[in-house]
Amino acid sequence: MRKIIHVDMDAFYASVEQRDDAQLRGKPVIVAWQGKRSVVCAASYEARAFGVHSAMPAMQAERLCPGAIFVAPDFTRYRAVSSSVREIFKRHTDLIEPLSLDEAYLDVTENKLGLPTATLVARTIRGQIRKELNLTASAGVASNKFLAKLASDWRKPDGLFVIQPEEIDAFLLPLPVGRLPGVGKVTGERLANLGIKTVRDLRTLDLPVLELQYGRYGLRLHDLARAIDNSEVVPDRPTQSISVEDTFEHDVPLAETEAMIRRLAEKLWLASRKESRIARTVVLKLKTTEFKILTRSHTPGSPPSSRDELTEIALKLRERVDLGAQQRYRLVGVGLSNFRDSEDTASQPDLFQIRD
Repeated sequence: MRKIIHVDMDAFYASVEQRDDAQLRGKPVIVAWQGKRSVVCAASYEARAFGVHSAMPAMQAERLCPGAIFVAPDFTRYRAVSSSVREIFKRHTDLIEPLSLDEAYLDVTENKLGLPTATLVARTIRGQIRKELNLTASAGVASNKFLAKLASDWRKPDGLFVIQPEEIDAFLLPLPVGRLPGVGKVTGERLANLGIKTVRDLRTLDLPVLELQYGRYGLRLHDLARAIDNSEVVPDRPTQSISVEDTFEHDVPLAETEAMIRRLAEKLWLASRKESRIARTVVLKLKTTEFKILTRSHTPGSPPSSRDELTEIALKLRERVDLGAQQRYRLVGVGLSNFRDSEDTASQPDLFQIRD
């Protein structure tokens, strides 16, 4: 049986800002760029008390928390702090799988210091982060990655939660199905229509029923309802691509996709700032009413340098979709691919590529 820890830094960007500027401590801090279409990168827990959360439009956050202090993000600094956190992880195990700048999985089935339990390893790591970096982290400990990630969110901020093997069902079965990875609004509504509201309800559905309803993801739902996750912690897995997508409540013509594309491009830009590597290619994805998937991609001479540039490219890619004014679309997505190390991007030749 594996021993997995998921470590999640608490309100990471906002906490770094509060740590480095004493005037921000104890105050509602929102890390966001200025601009009408800006989104929240991070919010301190003082700001979260007003309902502010990451990926929320900055103007909405300002309305919810009029006394908030807005700070422009400094991802160079955040990456440096993230590297220091990673060095602490390496004292305990080499099996580290970063998910972003502020969270990672650790396999401590065997740990370098010979500590007797994964719980003690997690407690030690959190103590070292607090003492050396003056930041807090929450951690979850379990027998697989799926459960460890659920556990790390259970006692945030600055918490530690352990799911022992004999406690899995007592913890998992009462949870709303919306807590499962991949169950968003649309999938949650479809499950609710089947009378499925909790993981316990989900476990009553046979695999053929789930596969009929959700295809390959049905197998994943079947396994998650039974706490099955055999995925390994894979260290230093390079990012190949990242994307965000959303489904419209009602199918819409191409002309009405702009607002969604803008919102998704903002969200994608925020996600890309958590990556240590740089993406060169922008991808637009559309799904028609008939479930036909179309993609358009563009590799500019240099990587997108701002959220506005990313948005502009995504909108221009939309201009290359021509299925007629009568065509309707049910889903849109924006992605980044062709990731390179930051030092490699400077030596890349100029490229311009648009493909169907």
